[in-house]
Amino acid sequence: MSGADASSPIRLASGDDRPDSPPGFAVYVHWPFCLSKCPYCDFNSHVRHGGIDEARFVRAYAAEIAATAMRVPGRTVSTIFFGGGTPSLMQPGSLAAILDAIAQRWTIAGDAEITVEANPTSVEAERFRGFRSAGVNRVSLGVQALDDAALTALGRMHSVDEALAAVAVARSAFERYSFDLIYARPGQTPAQWRAELGRAIAEAAGHLSLYQLTIEPDTPFEALYRAGKLAIPDDGAARDLYEVTQEICDQAGLPAYEVSNHARRGEECRHNLVYWRYGEYAGIGPGAHGRLDVAGKRYATAAEKRPETWLALVEANGDGLVENEALLRAEQADEFLLMGLRLAEGIDPRRYARIAGRPLDLSRMADLMGYGLVEMTPGGRLRVTRSGVPVLDAVVADLAA
Repeated sequence: MSGADASSPIRLASGDDRPDSPPGFAVYVHWPFCLSKCPYCDFNSHVRHGGIDEARFVRAYAAEIAATAMRVPGRTVSTIFFGGGTPSLMQPGSLAAILDAIAQRWTIAGDAEITVEANPTSVEAERFRGFRSAGVNRVSLGVQALDDAALTALGRMHSVDEALAAVAVARSAFERYSFDLIYARPGQTPAQWRAELGRAIAEAAGHLSLYQLTIEPDTPFEALYRAGKLAIPDDGAARDLYEVTQEICDQAGLPAYEVSNHARRGEECRHNLVYWRYGEYAGIGPGAHGRLDVAGKRYATAAEKRPETWLALVEANGDGLVENEALLRAEQADEFLLMGLRLAEGIDPRRYARIAGRPLDLSRMADLMGYGLVEMTPGGRLRVTRSGVPVLDAVVADLAA
């Protein structure tokens, strides 16, 4: 197939950079502890059978928040996200103390979205009421499957009944809740996924996160995969499952607003939109990453991953940072493309030009449009088509070259 002629007219955006509101300033708090380590997971999560000194860690979170606020004072926090790990294993009082530390250093917007991640095994009605009293107004549940055999294969510690009970508790405690499912699992057929997804939508409110299973480096699943003991759907079968996902969710009024996230209009995760719209965010806790704007430069920050080492660093230095790098314009532009093109709304090419110091290559854009991988919206935004989503990384690499 030949690409579009390089001289084809491309209408660029002439209005606001963002379709709704500015991304805002977000705070991500990483709680790295779990009851067990799932075999597919490459997140910074750790099991401590001997327990942890929760009060000591909370003091360290407050110290790192204070140090970060000294670098970026005067911010109004629009979203806060407690991720992990399993932050719902925290005592509600600990979470409340961290929220208080944030409020002491920055202004928390009156309509701030405050989310906590939870696994079904850690969901208790009493604890959820405590989180709600502390200020949490949204919960994200790691359900992962509505099939008991699949849950066992994924190393999960809960059953389908326990997962649905946790969803019911979330529904009773919070107006906004979401849960995750993993598809393209070993042996999964489109018919099976269609039925499972239909059941999930019946339990969902306004948001679902639906991830294709990927084999991550240095995980038990990778070892099994390399040994020929774990087979996952090939690219064609995975594409069929992806198409089922889009079809069912579209019919249910939960279209994809990002590659793996589906929501009714207005129910999108505002915190994650800060990332995808390339806003500013502070990363707090072991292994947390941030993007901070300081004196006209954007800094990439990362904290020490090992919880106890992070704790010692914070107690000695005030923060646990092991990376604090000023990004070049080209690096920022690449990140803007990589994040923004995950969104169904796409990006404003004019904002790319301001970040990069150069415009996108119109001939490359025209070629990708000719192949049906990207398109321009009537408002002049560049977005990836449904056909382009499975090859998103290649599309981004082509545009960034």
